[in-house]
Amino acid sequence: MFKSPISRRSVVKAAAVLALAGAAFTSLPAQAQSTLEKAKAEGFIRVGFANEAPFGYATPDGKLTGEAPEVAKAVLAKMGIAQVDGVLTEFGSLIPGLKAGRFDIIAAGMFINPKRCAEINFSEPSYGIGQAMLVAKGNPKGVKDYSSIKDNADLKLAVMAGAVEGGYAKDAGVAAEQIVSLPDQSSLVAAVQSGRADAAALTALSIADMAKKADGVESTTPFGEVAGKSVKGHGGFGFRKEDTDLLEAFNAELKTFLGSPEHIALVEPLGFGKDYLPNKTTAELCAGQ
Repeated sequence: MFKSPISRRSVVKAAAVLALAGAAFTSLPAQAQSTLEKAKAEGFIRVGFANEAPFGYATPDGKLTGEAPEVAKAVLAKMGIAQVDGVLTEFGSLIPGLKAGRFDIIAAGMFINPKRCAEINFSEPSYGIGQAMLVAKGNPKGVKDYSSIKDNADLKLAVMAGAVEGGYAKDAGVAAEQIVSLPDQSSLVAAVQSGRADAAALTALSIADMAKKADGVESTTPFGEVAGKSVKGHGGFGFRKEDTDLLEAFNAELKTFLGSPEHIALVEPLGFGKDYLPNKTTAELCAGQ
């Protein structure tokens, strides 16, 4: 059988192609670590919080605490991530801050709802809770819930920017000009104390904590419905959409931790406990159920 000889030019050309291919492969960048891999390698992770007691806040000496940070620290430790650093952020900037990479988890007791689920992923909820109003001592305006504000056009309601209470007020029929949007809890307390607002709305636990620490204010009786709909909120931890391995690892540990004696002992001093365990899944909450 006849075989054509291989020319020297062909050999040189083939060698050059192989050399270029080898150079291309060696110059490919190493695959970037995922957020989970990076946190495990470095031994720490950053979480965003909004100074809303008892959900997530810093003590006067700078300790990061509250229901969400404490649960996060316990769960992350079981994942092999020993150190959790807090990044103080206004509530309304938590989701933008997470997406921008300022921190890797939102640990602020953030309610899970469809609008937020469209922007970020959530862990399974770690608690479920209703609402209350902060009012002046003695409740001189007779405020009970959002309908009290709706029924009296002279009343002003303070809400925290970016929190769900602004939406609840709208659902209840409260006029936009009656709503005062403020950045944090201390601003809500000051607004009620000064008379700038006749009431401030937040979760029942936050309101109870604010009333306990501040002069001249008190909490209304907690309530669980607004305009005929349940407002028992369920809070969870926020993750970027791309951090699926971090979310899955976190959820796996969270599932076995919630409701355990270790969990209850950790959160009871913060006002949580068996009565505040969640009764819905993230899938249900993201679907608006």
